[in-house]
Amino acid sequence: MANPTVENLVIIGSGPAGYTAAIYAGRAHLKPVVFEGFQLGGFPGGQLMTTTEVENFPGFPEGITGPQLMANIKAQAQRWGAQLYTEDAIAVDLSQRPFIIRSQEREVKAHSLIIATGATAKRLGLPSEKQFWNRGISACAICDGVIPMFRGVELVVIGAGDSAAEEAIYLTKYGSLVHLLVRSEKMRASKTMRDRVLHHPKIKVHWYTEAVDVVGKETMTGLQVRNNQTGEESTIAAKGLFYAIGHKPNTDLFQGQLELDKVGYITTKNGGVETSLEGVFAAGDVQDHEFRQAITAAGTGCMAAMLAERWLSAQGLIQEFDLSSPAEIPAETQITEIVTEFNLQITRHEGGHALRKLFHESDRLLVVKYIAPSCSPCHALKPILNKVIDEFDGKIHFVEIDIDKDREIAENAGVIGTPTVQLFKNQELVQEVRGVKQKSEYRQLIESNIS
Repeated sequence: MANPTVENLVIIGSGPAGYTAAIYAGRAHLKPVVFEGFQLGGFPGGQLMTTTEVENFPGFPEGITGPQLMANIKAQAQRWGAQLYTEDAIAVDLSQRPFIIRSQEREVKAHSLIIATGATAKRLGLPSEKQFWNRGISACAICDGVIPMFRGVELVVIGAGDSAAEEAIYLTKYGSLVHLLVRSEKMRASKTMRDRVLHHPKIKVHWYTEAVDVVGKETMTGLQVRNNQTGEESTIAAKGLFYAIGHKPNTDLFQGQLELDKVGYITTKNGGVETSLEGVFAAGDVQDHEFRQAITAAGTGCMAAMLAERWLSAQGLIQEFDLSSPAEIPAETQITEIVTEFNLQITRHEGGHALRKLFHESDRLLVVKYIAPSCSPCHALKPILNKVIDEFDGKIHFVEIDIDKDREIAENAGVIGTPTVQLFKNQELVQEVRGVKQKSEYRQLIESNIS
């Protein structure tokens, strides 16, 4: 007999694996609960949120950006009844049934579990890394390359795989020269990507080269490097450093509860998605360190959802939910018409012209969000901040600035990372928040500054 207080299925993680699992589970009337993630192990949507053009996902002959692809898949999951929470799962108890999954805001019991927590970009641990993080050092060229401080200057990418090659090529749009540091005599990247790098006039490859430390004062001004063949050290006069050195599987929650391999990936049976514990399945990069493709992640998400449904049915635990008609596509993924005529009475605005008008004419608290087109944290922030802005409709003014379109405004505002939220009162900056925070933090900031 199914227990209505226990969920059929919880999915931890998003990305192609998690969202695809949610689509299949939703269509099977399981009404899955999805903890998309928030800050632990990356942002909702997974690593594709840090990718520009995706040219090998079936169905898009002209290619599609990673963030747009993930927005589409997420909307499809929501349309079929998946309950999405933009929260981190901070504790999981698999020692009892039903399983218990906790975030900071809720506790959920579930009969079955799909783990799609992916992997997180590694850092080098340079001596000055903490000092210069977001002041020259980044783990996401796609997110931060557009920032004014990286335009027209020399930049460095560290790595030898496809990700490093892609980031180096991307950064040539902004930097004057991109240095690519490779520890050995060859790149691991695919032949196509390798050829693009080696023949690009704005990319200089440094073979047998490792980073020693970042140099600078307030911001990065150079990178000290060492040739690991000769031991000779030198300094590259670069103002940006981007890591593309691999990933660590996000499996800390499952240590001691599931069988993991020697480097921390979840072990699955016969190369599939079944883990060492019945009713628990793993999909995507958290269990795949060989292929690591969006399409294979989506495929394992499909497999995990179908096997979860079969397992629930075999155990007599399944509780079906009526989905006679799918939900409407979420508004945040729909294309809406942009109102270009300025109107001081409305709350939401967009672009540099609106910001200038509001700065001089508004008598409300002014909330400014600075974003970049390919910034994955910006996509994660959007639904969080939108809900907060809705709560203060008519009491504040809100304007979104694309720092790629309004470069001068971003530079004058001192924006050194995206997303950044600034609050202005009486033409004075009263608060600045970088990165992505919980709704409660933005709500508290606004409330404390409204007169």
